Amino acid sequence: MSTKRLSTDALKALVRTVPDFPQPGIQFRDITTLISHPRGLADSVHHLARQAEEGGATLIAGMEARGFIFGAAVAISMGVGFLPVRKPGKLPVATIGIDYDLEYGTDRLEIDPEAIRPGQKVAIVDDLIATGGTALATTELLRKAGADVEQALFVIDLPDLGGADRLREAGLSVDALMAFEGG
Repeated sequence: MSTKRLSTDALKALVRTVPDFPQPGIQFRDITTLISHPRGLADSVHHLARQAEEGGATLIAGMEARGFIFGAAVAISMGVGFLPVRKPGKLPVATIGIDYDLEYGTDRLEIDPEAIRPGQKVAIVDDLIATGGTALATTELLRKAGADVEQALFVIDLPDLGGADRLREAGLSVDALMAFEGG
């Protein structure tokens, strides 16, 4: 197998755009076609892992559900642990959680606080940054548990929705493998 990595443009071409999902006017960026492509998945993970290593992360946190795919793979690639950031009621131990606002309601995230050492350098990883609400809530939750969170990594950024800028305002460095204009 060739060790040459796919270009960012080639990786971006592997992301399928589904018009009018989940509602009219939305251009949904579907990573299914990227993660089902062996070289595309490997090269995406390699990019994220390199960024996390440069940031000094010793633990990777991924948000449910697609952040589990990339976050766990990045953690394995780096040889560090992975912390799942879960929806409520999914963890069998005492948790800490945070409620946060969505476009049409609220949601909650929870973690096992014993999975983080005080001061541990944690990078958050997800497939996509849109408005930044989930990533900001994750950052706040991890910091509440004593983590040092300074880095957020994504496969896709939707810059027109402002999420990456909101994360930067919260003191995070933000890196995305690719960007798509529009919402």
